[in-house]
Amino acid sequence: MAEIKIEKKKPIWPWIIVVLIIAALVYFLFAKNNEATSKSGTEIENTTSTDSIAQ
Repeated sequence: MAEIKIEKKKPIWPWIIVVLIIAALVYFLFAKNNEATSKSGTEIENTTSTDSIAQ
C-alpha cells in the first residue's frame, strides 16, 4: 500500500489579527487628520455665527 501524507492546515488566525491591526492603524491615522480639520472648521463656524448674532 502507498503512504498518504497528510499535512495539517496552517492557522489563518494570525493573518486575520495582522490585517485587523493594520486596518485599525490606518483608521486612526485618517481619523486624527479628519479630527484636526473638523476642529478648525468648527472654530470658523462658531466665530462667524457669533459675529452674525452680535450684529
